[in-house]
Amino acid sequence: MKEKMSRLAVIISIIFFSVVLIQGYAQQKKEEIIKIKTSAVCSQCKDRIEQGLAFEKGIKDVSLDVDSKIATIKYNTGKTDPGKIRELISKLGYDADTIAADKVAYAKLPACCKKDAKKH
Repeated sequence: MKEKMSRLAVIISIIFFSVVLIQGYAQQKKEEIIKIKTSAVCSQCKDRIEQGLAFEKGIKDVSLDVDSKIATIKYNTGKTDPGKIRELISKLGYDADTIAADKVAYAKLPACCKKDAKKH
């Protein structure tokens, strides 16, 4: 009887730890969507932002609406976060919500992608 109880305790322990590990893994893989206001003004900006973020760790999907200047980004919360995503956009030369564009990257943008450029 004691041996059966010991086996049962081992089985319960294995099941418990398996459930804990699976829950931890599931939480790590959680995906969320964030919308970030950018300073993009044209289709070149759209391409630059979408392609610049496409292969970053944790980024699943990127879509920029040029008219609203809103980038919609689907990302894995276990691999990146909104602050990092905003920094990545800034390093591409664009404002990202309250984070200003990186000055060096902004200076390298074509004239049509500058903040004061006319919509075209």
